[in-house]
Amino acid sequence: MISVREISKSFSGLQAVDAVSFDLPTGQIAGLLGPNGAGKSTTIKMITGSLAPDSGSVSICGIDPAESPSQARALVGYLPESAPLYPEMSALGYLTYRARLWGIAKGDRAARVGSAMERCRITDVAKRRIGHLSKGYRQRVGLAAALIHDPPVLILDEPTNGLDPTQIRSARSLIRELAEDKTMLLCSHILPEVELTCDRVLVMAGGKVRADGVPSELVRSAGGPVRYVVELRTNPAAGPEHAIRALASVAGAASAERDPHQPDDHDRGWTRAIVHATPDAPDLREPIAGALEDRGLFVRELTRVTPSLESLFVRLMDEAAPAAESTAGATF
Repeated sequence: MISVREISKSFSGLQAVDAVSFDLPTGQIAGLLGPNGAGKSTTIKMITGSLAPDSGSVSICGIDPAESPSQARALVGYLPESAPLYPEMSALGYLTYRARLWGIAKGDRAARVGSAMERCRITDVAKRRIGHLSKGYRQRVGLAAALIHDPPVLILDEPTNGLDPTQIRSARSLIRELAEDKTMLLCSHILPEVELTCDRVLVMAGGKVRADGVPSELVRSAGGPVRYVVELRTNPAAGPEHAIRALASVAGAASAERDPHQPDDHDRGWTRAIVHATPDAPDLREPIAGALEDRGLFVRELTRVTPSLESLFVRLMDEAAPAAESTAGATF
């Protein structure tokens, strides 16, 4: 449905997007994830046809926005981060106005507007002024406007930005319903939201796609050994190094160290340690607890930390740091 091939864009010598490629099929919710300045907004602008790529091509249902901009735009429903709403208009009046802009025949407008309002669950506020609606309802009105011409592709830029937890859950459910018969690209810098909403995640940094796949597969690809966080009361006579040696001696432990990011609670005799497991090690929580108990060391916390999408994201951002520093302060 959406095909992006090696698109690149630079501004005043700064490479905003560098040879980005991906394909999105019908019924898939893909999340474009990355920090500010990663190139997400520029990529979206090139897909929607509002910005021409320096090189590469985009195809929406087989139509190139650069060659047939009107045809391509008719296939896309776009909800920007700040939806262009008119606060003095009612939701019904605004959506009717948008239907007119799309050239929907007068006899079909009421049905189209009613369908969009029903799908976005805003029928109960149809006659209220948009400026009097909550942020969650305003987002729904913006989404209904993007749906009014029934496009096969939806592109949503930060659709849950500024919403409260209840509104976010409602928006997430609505997005999933809409994806049943549409291709959806959701742009965000909020990792948990993308992970919970999307079937597929594309991580951008420094103008490039650094990872692309199903969230669970990306987590597995993140690699790295499992870690264990241990907080224990040390023997004052032996000191914390005695506990570190005990942890390192556990079968399946590659190494052990005092947690460099968490200061010890010296006044009360508590030490935090990190145990790094070997790649093929089983769950070490019981062996760790047993080894410490044998040495008379009391455990207050023992947590198993597995690789996550967040850890992959952080690693990819670190790897792309040089490119990100070169575009610092720019909004792409």
